Amino acid sequence: MGAATEQIRVSDSVKREIERRRREGESYNDVLERVFRTDRDRDRDLLAGAGFWSTDEAEEFRENRRAAKEESKERMRRGSNADR
Repeated sequence: MGAATEQIRVSDSVKREIERRRREGESYNDVLERVFRTDRDRDRDLLAGAGFWSTDEAEEFRENRRAAKEESKERMRRGSNADR
């Protein structure tokens, strides 16, 4: 990477987020380039995956997850009762 040609101001929270994502040996610029790099095949932005599921699909997933958790809890209850 070459010398910085521009300076930008960012809030403390943004700076902390950049630092959190920073890998060993990366400059702030490297982090930002990696985070904002577009998928060349799809030419998407950083938020392209947001809202991927429809409301109905998301609700179905939540219901399936809730049911799976309940089944897991029930198996655990049955297992702990078998020890008695």
